[in-house]
Amino acid sequence: MEEKPKDSGLNTDNVVDISDALIDLDELRRQFDTEARTRMLDGWQARLILLATVSLSLFHFYTSGFGLLLAIKQRAVHLAFVLFLVFMLYPMSAKGKKGSIPWYDFILGGMAVYAVMYHVIFFNEIVMRAGLPTTMDLTMGFLGIVLLLEATRRVSNPVLPFIAIFFLAYCYFGRSFPSLFAHRGFNIQRIINHMYMGTEGVFGIPLGVSSTFVFMFILFGSFLEQTGMGRFIIDLSMALAGGSTGGPAKVAVLSSGLMGSISGSSVANVCTTGMFTIPLMKSVGYKPHFAGAVEAVASTGGQIMPPVMGAAAFIMAEFLGVPYLQVAMAAVVPALLYYFAVLVQVHLEATRLGLKGLPREKLPKVIPLLRKKGHLLIPLAAIIYFLLAGFTPLKAAYNGIWATLIVSFFNKETRMTFPKLRDAFDSGARGALGVACACATVGIIVGTATLTGLGLRIASAIITLSGGNLIFSLILTMVACILLGAGLPTTANFIVTSTMCAPALLQLGVAPMAAYMFVLYFGIAADLSPPVALAAYAGAGIAGADPMKTGGTAIRLALAGFIVPFIYVFNPMLVLVGFEAMPFMLSIGTALLGVFLLGTGSIGFYKTKMVFWLRGIAFVGALGLLIPGIVTDSIGITILIAIHLIQTAKMKKAETGAISV
Repeated sequence: MEEKPKDSGLNTDNVVDISDALIDLDELRRQFDTEARTRMLDGWQARLILLATVSLSLFHFYTSGFGLLLAIKQRAVHLAFVLFLVFMLYPMSAKGKKGSIPWYDFILGGMAVYAVMYHVIFFNEIVMRAGLPTTMDLTMGFLGIVLLLEATRRVSNPVLPFIAIFFLAYCYFGRSFPSLFAHRGFNIQRIINHMYMGTEGVFGIPLGVSSTFVFMFILFGSFLEQTGMGRFIIDLSMALAGGSTGGPAKVAVLSSGLMGSISGSSVANVCTTGMFTIPLMKSVGYKPHFAGAVEAVASTGGQIMPPVMGAAAFIMAEFLGVPYLQVAMAAVVPALLYYFAVLVQVHLEATRLGLKGLPREKLPKVIPLLRKKGHLLIPLAAIIYFLLAGFTPLKAAYNGIWATLIVSFFNKETRMTFPKLRDAFDSGARGALGVACACATVGIIVGTATLTGLGLRIASAIITLSGGNLIFSLILTMVACILLGAGLPTTANFIVTSTMCAPALLQLGVAPMAAYMFVLYFGIAADLSPPVALAAYAGAGIAGADPMKTGGTAIRLALAGFIVPFIYVFNPMLVLVGFEAMPFMLSIGTALLGVFLLGTGSIGFYKTKMVFWLRGIAFVGALGLLIPGIVTDSIGITILIAIHLIQTAKMKKAETGAISV
């Protein structure tokens, strides 16, 4: 007998109203999302912060439209604003002052601004003595690095600064490491000069991307949110899928995927859409741990869903040296396979439990909804148009913000008033703080790789341990990415995993696009994988479920996300490498069938309950369909047909027996 779900707190008079849900969203976000643990200020301090956040957003908006500064100046101004705001907004510890800014944080913030703006103030002098830093240069460099690490610790968690410190120590104590990783070692002056005075370390490519594309897309998302885009996406998802079998879970998948592709944070997305979707899922009969897991998997998948992909797409484009649009296009098929797998499983689970959708009369209607707020889709369409038309991502985001402003006036409810405009600039800047600190800090890791050749050394280690076998190398890389990605923001996560792990795959002949997409997927999988499954734990917090059980269920639901990356390494056409129309269509067709079969084996249901051994055969058939090749496809299709016939006969027999009784 199935467990009756607990009361969700949902207002049953109106299924789209969650005002009665007894969950402290702010507290939940602070528990799992470190970027939400800001001070709650008022008075002149609040006005100071507002001035700084709006100024930061206006700086980026202006330079995006009228021309960027020189690379290191653009990055320095960006980082100076960010560090100042972090020291103003984030207390030194969980027990630090939350209602006001202490005097020492004003001092730290001022020191950080000067240490970073030193590059702008003395730009000409620094350029003239490149490679020959003065004592003042080194002092500012040391101060800047220390303050950056402290700011990153506050806004993120100790994991990333600890990793950066380890890599700095590796630069200095290179001779003391095992022979496979040993190098001659560098003195402190050389390390600081490399990491801070040029564009190889802190002010490298990651911060460059943060200070241009990433910030503008975060600001674009903030403008969309102020127009009511988030609510519109949920309402549209409700209208499209809410009335189908297990409708609320499908609403969660659709809305969280769309929101997650813009929001850039798995945990933030869980806390935003999950407050609505999880109570809905529980209200129709899904168990709490399953509801939390569905939301976590859907929200995490947003990091691999174009157009924004948690900002990792911009970094990937820079590393690969290809247009951003090429990365976004390559991510489409893997993301669709991921979400198709989740939809299959939530549908089968609903069918297995006999769960129905929400009453049609209580759901929004598609046509009236589109007539009222459909204009909010225009900015997204505009972004795609500008990218296809050859605009840079920076200019596309800039134009997208203008499009959002213009179309917001089509409806009184969505109109961007002055308070909304102010809040958009404010929340956009706040949303960029964690990403900027992470990008600057992982610049130290990238700088270590360029200074010591560490990336190639790790690649050699992976290849040596795997004996040069590609499958074993992929498994080792997968484990390394999940461990390295634990607790890190998406952007930092990708930079770390791609710097450390991707070179091994490249040496083994894996297509660069497939290699970087592989490490992105498994780095993000850390948000679902216990014991550090932050997205799953946030979902469990909203659902009132056991965190470990929720994390385990999330892994099962995201199984396709763990298998598909292996497939596109062997069949890179799925990420548009070596594209040919007919083989590409065939690959997508067999992959969809394989993912479907994978879902039936995972849930253990197709038409009726599947016996254990048949579930195992379903997994074999799924792998056959996912692995490219006529023989494997034939095996997979044969198994799919056999399972269909067996389960259909079993269902008819059960129905006949029920009628006879």
